[in-house]
Amino acid sequence: MEKGDNAAPPNRLTAANDNGTGTEPPSVDIDTALIRIAEAIGRHIARQHIRACRAANDNEPKATE
Repeated sequence: MEKGDNAAPPNRLTAANDNGTGTEPPSVDIDTALIRIAEAIGRHIARQHIRACRAANDNEPKATE
């Protein structure tokens, strides 16, 4: 840059994903939401495991209570 050149304007470029600063706190407790999601995933995995165990032993009759 030479002496006397004007600097680039301050707001010349903005990021495409510029959503603001987000100074407000989130309305949802993030930790609580993550725990709920983890619990749901754990239950889903447990159900899949139980179904897989039953399918592997399909030669035995189902137990009736």
